[in-house]
Amino acid sequence: MNEGATVATGEDDQDDQNSKPAATAAPDGLIDTQAGLKYWQNAEASNDGMLGGIPGVQAYSHISRTDILGSRSFLARMNIGVKGGRETLKSAVDAGAGIGRITKDLLLSIAEEVDVVEPISKFTEPLKGVKGVRNIYNVGLEDWHPAEGAQYDLIWTQWCLGHLTDEQVVKYLEVCKTVLTPGTGWIIVKENLNTGLQDLFDPTDSSVTRQGRVNPVQGSRRLFPVRMYALKPR
Repeated sequence: MNEGATVATGEDDQDDQNSKPAATAAPDGLIDTQAGLKYWQNAEASNDGMLGGIPGVQAYSHISRTDILGSRSFLARMNIGVKGGRETLKSAVDAGAGIGRITKDLLLSIAEEVDVVEPISKFTEPLKGVKGVRNIYNVGLEDWHPAEGAQYDLIWTQWCLGHLTDEQVVKYLEVCKTVLTPGTGWIIVKENLNTGLQDLFDPTDSSVTRQGRVNPVQGSRRLFPVRMYALKPR
């Protein structure tokens, strides 16, 4: 849906203090789409709101720059960027865009046009008329139907797949495959991963942090690592 929760970048870490192991064998079965939408409707339309959720709970807007720099470095390794002879793109998607933090700070610098997918319309209203922003889809990723004939060089999906069930994630990726530029299009996924043995359900925003094969982070707080993946259909 949107960016959501406290954040970090690259292979850094994220606080998981509000999460807990789900009591069922299928944690994603606890996801309540309407509860998640209600949570984000109450979030502030700012970086603090996007990266920390409810105002006054946790403010993490100060790490937005670090997050963006990490994403730029990741794309640079794929030869995408504006420096060093790297390539720019014709079109991209900011999936689960929130207020368009990634659209404005990352994607519009590397793509001529950016489409936005975000169910909370109050977040996307200020993006209307922004140069380079093309289509705005006010739907969840599970309900996104790209325009007929749409084709994208890059689909950026960050901190939002946790609001989708496993089945919905698969469906979403299948949709992405149909609109990627053949041979050169990429799907980027940037998500928190749980270092434990099971997925974690967070009732605060009705989301799941999926288990990943990563090394636990040591320190005074229990933290989630964040990983980025570049996916290309076979």
